Amino acid sequence: MKSNWRSGVRIDDRYKSTTPYWLTLTMADKLNTQKSVKIAAGAVVCVESEIRGDVTIGPRTVVHPKARIIAEAGPIVIGEGNLIEEQALIINSYPENIMPDSEMEPKTMTIGINNVFEVGCVSQALKIGDNNVIESKADVGRNVILTSGCIIGAFCQVNTCEVIPENTVIYGSGCMRRVQTERPQPQTLQLDFLMKILPNYHHLKKTVKAGQTS
Repeated sequence: MKSNWRSGVRIDDRYKSTTPYWLTLTMADKLNTQKSVKIAAGAVVCVESEIRGDVTIGPRTVVHPKARIIAEAGPIVIGEGNLIEEQALIINSYPENIMPDSEMEPKTMTIGINNVFEVGCVSQALKIGDNNVIESKADVGRNVILTSGCIIGAFCQVNTCEVIPENTVIYGSGCMRRVQTERPQPQTLQLDFLMKILPNYHHLKKTVKAGQTS
């Protein structure tokens, strides 16, 4: 079962309410998805988030309700202390000229530590370093490499094939660029606050203890 995420319509939703056979497959698909998702102890991942495929989430990472992490064309590895807000989409997708059923070597998407993915942003970048901020409604393409300390401003689209230098700020309607002298500060206090508050109001996905494989 696959999601037609581009159109916003889940293919399996068309069948699960009418056909027991499809409902059974949907349940099996969910079980397989859960087994392939590895959440480290100390991470806070809300049940209302959508996580599909081979996804690893590091400690002290917070995933809000309605956030989506989709490992479609290869695994996604998310490091420690990342903040992924509502309706943010992190997706390891197939290139536009490659069909999902084509034979293609999986490429791992790697996200470092202390990154912030704000509300409604889209990130397809296969490599993201540390201390980056992708602001609300920003869009980062698959061929972009974010180094460290970068800020992609709200509503900015970066779909070029390039390595963004450290401490670069992309902002405004024209996606202008400048280099800042310091990296964005880690959201340590906000993470601490969310890790205390979110479990009071939301159910959390189970974490994987040391030594477990699924």
